[in-house]
Amino acid sequence: DRVLIRIKDLTVEKADEVVWVRGRVHTSRAKGKQCFLVLRQQQFNVQALVAVGQHASKQMVKFAANINKESIVDVEGVVRKAYQKIGGCTQQDVELHVQRIYVISLAEPRLPLQLDDAVRPEVEGEEDGRATVNQDTRLDNRVIDLRTSTSQAVFRLQSGICQLFRETLIHKGFVEIQTPKIISAASEGGANVFTVSYFKSSAYLAQSPQLYKQMCICADFEKIFCIGPVFRAEDSNTHRHLTEFVGLDMEMAFNYHYHEVVDEIADTLVQIFKGLQERFQSEIQTVNKQFPCEPFKFLEPTLRLEYCEAVAMLREAGVEMGDEEDLSTPNEKLLGRLVKEKYDTDFYILDKYPLAVRPFYTMPDPVNPKNSNSYDMFMRGEEILSGAQRIHDPQLLTERALHHGIDLEKIKAYIDSFRFGAPPHAGGGIGLERVTMLYLGLHNVRQTSMFPRDPKRLTP
Repeated sequence: DRVLIRIKDLTVEKADEVVWVRGRVHTSRAKGKQCFLVLRQQQFNVQALVAVGQHASKQMVKFAANINKESIVDVEGVVRKAYQKIGGCTQQDVELHVQRIYVISLAEPRLPLQLDDAVRPEVEGEEDGRATVNQDTRLDNRVIDLRTSTSQAVFRLQSGICQLFRETLIHKGFVEIQTPKIISAASEGGANVFTVSYFKSSAYLAQSPQLYKQMCICADFEKIFCIGPVFRAEDSNTHRHLTEFVGLDMEMAFNYHYHEVVDEIADTLVQIFKGLQERFQSEIQTVNKQFPCEPFKFLEPTLRLEYCEAVAMLREAGVEMGDEEDLSTPNEKLLGRLVKEKYDTDFYILDKYPLAVRPFYTMPDPVNPKNSNSYDMFMRGEEILSGAQRIHDPQLLTERALHHGIDLEKIKAYIDSFRFGAPPHAGGGIGLERVTMLYLGLHNVRQTSMFPRDPKRLTP
C-alpha cells in the first residue's frame, strides 16, 4: 500500500515527511556507523543516509554499504533539510534519512563502464588523468550509457523535437500520415537501398517516404507530415551519416510560389528551436556540462541566401569552385562560419541550387534553366534538410528521368501518380538525429541515435 515519490519531488517542502522512494544505487560510501548512498532516478539524484540508531542496526548499515552499484532499491526514510548544499546531487537542499531498504533488483558487481567516467568532459579527463569512456564502449553497453545524466538529457530533448514538430504542424493544419517502409522499387531511382527477401521475390527498405507523401498531396490532403525510420545503404563512415535514422518529413501543396512551402518549413524549425529554449533549459545545461557549446542562434524571419550568393562568399574566402558545383562538406562548414560572422545566425536556408546537382524530380527554375526550385537548410554549417518543388507534370518528369539515365519501368508507379491531376507542391525531409546533434553542438550523430546503425554497427 506504500506510495513511491519521485526523487525530483524531494524538496524542502517535504521536510520531516516519511516517504518511499525507488532509485538506483549510484554510489555508496561507508563511514564508521554510517553509510551514505546516492540514489538516482533518471537525471535526478538524492543523498540517503543509513545510520545506526532507532531504525537501523549495524547489520543494516553494512548491508546498505555492500549493495552493488546500479541495483534498484526501495527506501523508506524521513526527508531532512540539509545543513549545507549537497554537491554532486540534483536535490541539494534535502537528504533522506533511511529507515528501511529493500533490494528490488540486484545488479552484477562488475560494471562494463562507470557512469561517473561516462559523464566526465574529455578535456577534464586528459588534464587530471581520470578515465573517460570511448564511443565504442558506450555503444556496446548502450543500456548503461543511456542511464547517464547526459544521455537522459539528450534523448528527452530529442523527444521534445518530435513533440514540437508534431504540435506545430497540426496547429498549421497538417495531417499526420504513416507510409510503408517495405517498397517494390528504389524510392528515388537510386542504387543505395537495402534489399530484403519478400516471399518469392525481393523488396527494398524505403530511402524516403517521398512517393507516398506526394501521392497524398495528389489525393487532396494538401498538407501532410510523417515521422518514421528512413534507410540508406550508403557505406558512409562519417560523424553525421547513419544507415537508419528517423525522418521528420513534410509535404505541402502551394498556391502561387514554392517559397510558401520554404517559409512554412523554416517557421516550423524556428518554433522547434523556440520550444526547446523554453521547455528544455535543464536538459541543455546538463549536456553543456559535459559538452560545452555556444547557445544556438537563429533569426526571425529565417535568413535565406541564393546559392550564387553562397558561392560568391566562398570564393571571397579563397575557395575555388564552379557555378554548378555542389558544396563539399568542408565548404558547407566554412560557409556556416562565414554566415555566422556576417549575419550572426546558426540557421539559414540556401535556395536555387544548380539543377545539375539535384535529383531528377526537382522542378527547374522557370527563369534560369541552369537553376532549380530547390533548397537546403543548415544548422551550424551542416545540412539538416534537403527539399524542392517537385515536378508534378508526368511528361516533364519522364523527360528529366531519362536525362538522368533512370529506368522508367522502375519508377512507373511514381510517374503514374501524377497522371490524374496533381497540384504544384514542395516539401523536404529532416534528420531527427542530426538536428539534435547540431542544436546541442555535439560532434557525432551516434550520440543522438539511441541505438545507432551504421556500416559497422548492427547491435545492440
